[in-house]
Amino acid sequence: MEASAIGWTPKARAVLAAASELFYAEGIHAVGVDAIAERAGVTKKTLYDRFGSKDRLVVEYLLDREQRWRDVLLPRLEAAGPDPGSRLTAIFDALASWSDDHGGKGCSMINAHAEISDPSHPAYAVIIEQKRWTLALFAELARDSGAADPDAVADDLMILHEGALVAAGMGVVPSAYERARGAALRRLRAG
Repeated sequence: MEASAIGWTPKARAVLAAASELFYAEGIHAVGVDAIAERAGVTKKTLYDRFGSKDRLVVEYLLDREQRWRDVLLPRLEAAGPDPGSRLTAIFDALASWSDDHGGKGCSMINAHAEISDPSHPAYAVIIEQKRWTLALFAELARDSGAADPDAVADDLMILHEGALVAAGMGVVPSAYERARGAALRRLRAG
């Protein structure tokens, strides 16, 4: 049975905003509905009336975060024009900017996957789909660049992208996004 649509009332938006902040900062399992309701200024009943369950709230958190990321990324890709190298640069530059603006704890999808690895969890499909979308984006760039083996190039670009997210989020590699961008451009040009 498909979940009913969320009625995006001001209280539902307040719950999502509170959950987003807390889930990203503290982790999904570490944050209970009591803390979310308190931060949002609503009762637990209101939270459950709007979302039905914490799992549904996690799904909405991830979907919202992904949509906000795409709202940042897609205009940059369009502005970069058709050149695959320019588009690849736009992706890594958007990552650095997004990280500066939305928290430096790494990728919310990777972080969520560390806590949710059960394929039957409703958020699992959201996490995996986001990574598949990203890989498809890299595959398109690799094809457009004329790479001899675009799938292998896309895989390598994805590994660089995801590695940069983790390394930057953990603070273990200085200038992770810039360094990954350079390596990705070299790989794209090598075809």
